[in-house]
Amino acid sequence: MKSFYSLILLSILFVSCGKAQNSQTTSKLTSESFSNDTYERAYFASGCFWCVETIYESVSGVEEVFSGYSGGHTKNPTYESSNTGRTGHAEAVEVIYDPKVVSFKTLIDVYFGSQNVTQQNGQGPDIGSQYRSIIFYQNEDQKAIIDTKMESLSKEYNKPLAAEVMAFDKFWMGEEYHQDYKVKNPNNPYIRNVSVPRYTRFKVRFPELLKPKSER
Repeated sequence: MKSFYSLILLSILFVSCGKAQNSQTTSKLTSESFSNDTYERAYFASGCFWCVETIYESVSGVEEVFSGYSGGHTKNPTYESSNTGRTGHAEAVEVIYDPKVVSFKTLIDVYFGSQNVTQQNGQGPDIGSQYRSIIFYQNEDQKAIIDTKMESLSKEYNKPLAAEVMAFDKFWMGEEYHQDYKVKNPNNPYIRNVSVPRYTRFKVRFPELLKPKSER
């Protein structure tokens, strides 16, 4: 049994987020497809964007989630460049949501409730600054919500919270093959061994936040 679990662990380590490209295309929806009069946007980084996209897309009130890069100092980052850890960018998601259905505060609860909040520079098997946790705020109201949540949450842990709090600058859209990756590649080893278990833990913890099964 020990050797079996060792093989599972090795398969996870050697097939990490972003290593397996896929030529399937996604829909042509873009952030600009959604009216600013109806929807708002929030930006988060928390390990592999395949995992984070899946979690937020299951939340009631979230219309769409895009995977990309944010938090760095270079223009036009790519997976290859950000993966070096030298661009400063982290894998991030843009969450497009209806504030009449789900609040920014709830999205923050989802953020902290779906990750290892004390793991520095990564999540699970994905290690490096490109996988670090960052919450991006767009105004002082959002920053106050984040600060209040972190102050409360920090009392529950003996280690410091890993998430950086950063003023939002720009979100760079990721490559097309990264969008909706779990949906289009359900048998990918990383998806089966990392993304799905992380998503399942979230569903068990926050069943009241989930969309009806027909909409997920």
